[in-house]
Amino acid sequence: MDRLRRSISALRADAILVTHPSNILFLCGFSGSAGVLLVEAGGATLFTDSRYTFQANAEVSGARILIAKKGLLRAVGEKLKSRKGRSWVAYSPSQVMVEQKESLQTAAGSGVRWVKGGNEVEKLRLIKDGEELVRMQAAAALADEVFGAVVSLIRPGITELDIAAEIEYQMKKFGASGPSFETIVAAGPHSAWAHARPSSKPLNKNELVVLDQGAILRDYCSDMTRTVFLGRSPAKVRGLYRAVLEAQEAAKESIRPGVKAGDVDSVARAVLRKKGLARYFTHSTGHGLGLEVHEMPRLGRGETTVLQEGMVLTVEPGVYLEGLGGIRIEDEIVVTSTGAKDLITAPRGLIDL
Repeated sequence: MDRLRRSISALRADAILVTHPSNILFLCGFSGSAGVLLVEAGGATLFTDSRYTFQANAEVSGARILIAKKGLLRAVGEKLKSRKGRSWVAYSPSQVMVEQKESLQTAAGSGVRWVKGGNEVEKLRLIKDGEELVRMQAAAALADEVFGAVVSLIRPGITELDIAAEIEYQMKKFGASGPSFETIVAAGPHSAWAHARPSSKPLNKNELVVLDQGAILRDYCSDMTRTVFLGRSPAKVRGLYRAVLEAQEAAKESIRPGVKAGDVDSVARAVLRKKGLARYFTHSTGHGLGLEVHEMPRLGRGETTVLQEGMVLTVEPGVYLEGLGGIRIEDEIVVTSTGAKDLITAPRGLIDL
């Protein structure tokens, strides 16, 4: 919060309003679903409701707790209205709905001026400290364990939904609070859908299966993807797989402090272009990871964010061919002073089942 206060000063504001749950968790430890955090130069106040009285008292650090009786936004507005003189309050336009903004303005009155603050907290979350990296390593190790426990169960006749349910069961069995996102299990032509939802489709022999999973452990997310083949993989599939793996390895090798996020994407894309596969790579090369499964920065075309030591990223090139299916290999890495360090250790080679 001390670092956030420096951002408030740079915005020429007196306070910043934080509404996004992951940002509130990051700043003061509160994990409830109803909360607003007001950070000022001299302190911070968490506004929540009576359902979270005991939870807030147990979790919150660095902020006083105010239990709102007539709505959170009204309570925030009334507090701001009680300040002497005119106030400038920063907020993130992408995280406050129009109706919420109008409610705040009505409650706060004309003495408050609202300043667009952008992604100030997300910028603080870019670099993970030692404790965060310990948690993320543990979450990645859990994802590795889950993959190892589930891969042997994949066989013709079992449905995508069956496998997804088993993955999420194993996550909780190994200690996760839940999945980082809806688990993806997609087989055959369905695997060409980059963000496919598991269906009741039974798996068949001689088809690709994409498994994209992540777990939340002690608030932090993991994210990994592996692609397997049911049966003996044909030469075409093996060639496609080698190309994706080569693109991923090249992208990882390009990662180090000072490199632009977009340059990592360019490296992966260049490998696939040489193989004549660039048009089948339909998403960015990766993204940041932490309290949320998608964070800053994005490893995509033209992204100018400069990588720094302590960032945790996914590297996940893929190719998707209609009628045949998709191949994606995804690992999470931490940026170190010497390059990319893998947090996921599950085998990366093509597995024939």
